[in-house]
Amino acid sequence: MTAPLLSVRNLSTRFRTERGTVRAVDGVSFDVAAGETLAIVGESGSGKSVTALSILRLIPDPPGKIEEGEILFEGRDLLKLDDAGIRAIRGDRIAMIFQEPMSSLNPALTVGMQVGEPINLHRKTVWAKALDKAAELLGKVRIPDGRSRLSSYPHQYSGGMRQRVMIAMALACQPQLIIADEPTTALDVTVQAQILALLKELTREANSAMILITHDLGVVARYADRVVVMYGGRIVETAPARQLYKTPRHPYTRGLMASVPRLDGDTDRPLVPIEGQPPDLATLPPGCAFAPRCKEAADRCRSERPPLVESAPNHFSACFFHDRLAS
Repeated sequence: MTAPLLSVRNLSTRFRTERGTVRAVDGVSFDVAAGETLAIVGESGSGKSVTALSILRLIPDPPGKIEEGEILFEGRDLLKLDDAGIRAIRGDRIAMIFQEPMSSLNPALTVGMQVGEPINLHRKTVWAKALDKAAELLGKVRIPDGRSRLSSYPHQYSGGMRQRVMIAMALACQPQLIIADEPTTALDVTVQAQILALLKELTREANSAMILITHDLGVVARYADRVVVMYGGRIVETAPARQLYKTPRHPYTRGLMASVPRLDGDTDRPLVPIEGQPPDLATLPPGCAFAPRCKEAADRCRSERPPLVESAPNHFSACFFHDRLAS
């Protein structure tokens, strides 16, 4: 079998706070194959974004720290690279699209300078040619008359256009892996669909893998090949997207699906919210983190942490009752 492009093994990231140690990512492991789209889903605070920032070693230290694990990209452990080594990979081999472009783009620099910078930095291309490439990239992400828009500043673009600029920056050096962290959070529904379709199309053209971080299972159904479901800093279920939707094997995944509106004509099915609150990562319970909110929970769930096991071919879940949920 071909080795995965990215292999995350037993990744644990902690933050020191006044209330104690927050276990934001706790023993997370997953693979991403070349050309694959992997979605990481879960509520706010589940560890999705911290996992992405850990891959690129963007965790602020202090208060954060990657305490253990391996992040193997193209056979190299990113956690063992020096600062120059990881900077050479960021924006070149791995690119990230952040969830709020207005805070990610530099308001004092023109869009052309920001899109052209990765090309100038990583490809050692002179600025005149880097700006030519930047204009081409703006056209590729469907920004009309890209050449004339190079001299504009981020505040002169709409929210959807700024997100397209972020995609252009991410694609500038044709990376092998793109991490998109909630790339459509601040956009209206129509623009969301356009951005996600564009992102999927362009990554497919470049044969780039993508990690799509989202809380929206509706997005996942359309764009992802495989899904990782996180809760309380841990992976609770992972499977191919179609398989996960057909037979979810963790109560949390089932709860997420029950809270998503249906567009298949089943208007009589009510939306069912997940009762309770997400766990406090500084005081996680000794057993399953979802147990306080789970209608299936038994005494064992409250005292013993369920391992992530293969409950069906290529389908892993961390629930003692996964067989009962699948029936």
